[in-house]
Formats: sequence, C-alpha cells, structure tokens
Amino acid sequence: QVQLVESGGGLVQAGGSHRLSCAASGRTSGIFSMGWFRQAPGAVRDMITRIRWIDSHTWYTDAVKGRFTISRDNAKNTVYLQMNSLKPEDTAVYYCVAASSPGSYDAWGQGTQVTVSS
Repeated sequence: QVQLVESGGGLVQAGGSHRLSCAASGRTSGIFSMGWFRQAPGAVRDMITRIRWIDSHTWYTDAVKGRFTISRDNAKNTVYLQMNSLKPEDTAVYYCVAASSPGSYDAWGQGTQVTVSS
C-alpha cells in the first residue's frame, strides 16, 4: 500500500505561480508512475500530468503544457507540481495519484484546493 499526502494548495492571483507537493510513503518500491488529476466545480476529474518512475518520462495534457512542470525527488519519494502562468480556469481540487502499473491508479491523495483569482 502506498499513502500519499499532498500539500501546498491555496489562493493565487492569475498570472502567478504556485507549487504543490505530494509525499509518498509505504510500499513505494511498487510505484510505476505518479501524477496529478484535477477536478473543477461541476466537471469530471481529469489527469493533467504524470511522471514515470523508472526514467522520469513525463506527459502533460494540452491545457497545462508549457505552464506546469512535474518533477520528483527520489530521496524524499516526493513529486512536485510547479504551476506557472496560472489562469482562473486552473481553479480546482488537485489530487496526487500513484500507479503500480500503467493506468492503474491505486493510491490517491486527499486532494488540495487551488483557487486562481482574476
């Protein structure tokens, strides 16, 4: 079992930057990849980025490409989401996830709210 704890949510002005963190604990040796989903009010929960553990290969959805960066600290088993040029439409609850195999998101964080004011 992997446990995930997110931190860093808050209120940000449009055009600003913000960073989220997600610390993994437990059976971290079984992690294939980690990533972030987000869910805006009244919308479905969508994946926005992920990073593969074995080679740090990353993927981004078009809506955040060029503005958000996912990275990892191996020693701390922590993943970061650096968000730049934030827009009001980035307002959502952000969830950290861990997968034990491709597409199998077994562990979820509790979610952290990011609100971007215009």
